[in-house]
Amino acid sequence: MKTRTASTEDNLLPRIAGVGTAVPPFVVRQERADALMARYYSGILKPRTMDVMHQVLSHPSIKTRHVAVDNEEQLVGLKGENPDARMDRFTRWAVDLSAQALTRSLAAAGLTAGDICAIAVNTCTGYLCPGISTYLIERLGLSPGVRAFDFVGSGCGGAIPCLQAGARLLDGPDDGVVACVSVEICSATYQMGDDISLVISNAIFGDGAAATVLSRKGNGVSLVSSIGRYDPALRDDVRYVYKNGQLHNRLSPQLAKVVGEAVPPMVLELLSRHGLSVAAVRHWAVHPGGDRILEALKSGLGLSEEQLGVSRQVLLEFGNMSSPTVVFELERILSSGIAKGEWCVMVAFGAGFSAHAYLLRG
Repeated sequence: MKTRTASTEDNLLPRIAGVGTAVPPFVVRQERADALMARYYSGILKPRTMDVMHQVLSHPSIKTRHVAVDNEEQLVGLKGENPDARMDRFTRWAVDLSAQALTRSLAAAGLTAGDICAIAVNTCTGYLCPGISTYLIERLGLSPGVRAFDFVGSGCGGAIPCLQAGARLLDGPDDGVVACVSVEICSATYQMGDDISLVISNAIFGDGAAATVLSRKGNGVSLVSSIGRYDPALRDDVRYVYKNGQLHNRLSPQLAKVVGEAVPPMVLELLSRHGLSVAAVRHWAVHPGGDRILEALKSGLGLSEEQLGVSRQVLLEFGNMSSPTVVFELERILSSGIAKGEWCVMVAFGAGFSAHAYLLRG
């Protein structure tokens, strides 16, 4: 396979011209969440389940999360939220946060909604028909002729396939930009029971949205090359399942091991295509599925703490927001600055089992 090199050929590559993110204003600190869980579930869940919940909520890797509610009363009310109210809440917040993130990404790129020729949206925490993209067309006043695509089912890894699709959409005849949006209202999938998967999910997941605008013109980091892997044999290690008409998260106790074994070979293959080593890549946006997962990837890839710094910081402040999280990391990396010629790798993984990586260049 012939790979592109830096210099003039970088001008042929699609670029990320701007990034924007958004979270709900309501913030819950982990110690407060722990107190609320103890108050409302200690008489319902087994002592062992409560112990695990306390251990996860007291772990120093996460301090705060943003949740798509207006106040603590609504947060407590999630315990008895009916499916219709849950879908209404998903719709409200998914559209609001997506619109905010996309507006900010356009501003960062110095572009307007009128420049968008195509939009791609991914989510796994709710389903709308017509899709979220159509709400954004209305909210931002996009052209009625814009090409719109909605992707579901990719889980935490969904932002990178969305970027892959967006880059392909730039191959068309339109002289415009492509918007890629990842949004998850993970709180719309909160469930409770004597199930460690549910306990961990309730303790680490938060809500948020992230958007990028892609262009072949102007400034920005180049989208050089991407890779993806699927292993359906591992499907049940990380997925949503429907029970009584509602989504329930399923996380294998062996998930960190699965990620640590499956993801590093894929990333190393991507780097080898371009004659790169892990040490040669200064900037890393690694999906922080949790502290144990980051440790597994640190070991499997030989990453330094400096290379994992952004991933740990985003996890600390926001928890795991599923698919938008890796774009939150990219936003921080870009705000700190990527020098011309420097490399960046985005890595994300999730339901499927699927794993994806994108190589970027300043």
